[in-house]
Amino acid sequence: MAMVEALFVEGRIYDLILLVLALEGAFLWGRWRLTGRGPRPSRLIPFLLSGAALVAAARAASLEAAWPWIAGFLACAFAAHIVELHHRWRVRT
Repeated sequence: MAMVEALFVEGRIYDLILLVLALEGAFLWGRWRLTGRGPRPSRLIPFLLSGAALVAAARAASLEAAWPWIAGFLACAFAAHIVELHHRWRVRT
């Protein structure tokens, strides 16, 4: 139990989540390259970037970083989210 507690107390849980996001992106990109199935990288990158930026903002906040860092990560997440929404709406309309 101490190991799980340490993940949260030291902020390493955010690093683990970012690693999982990176592995997910690598897997989906590789699958797309090999089979042509799944989301194209141009659609995958904004999706993963928005999640990663939110995780980075949470990590920065938990470590009491200066507010410009948190705001910057949140702005990046918002921008990536807007790009991803644009891709989704463009395909469906």
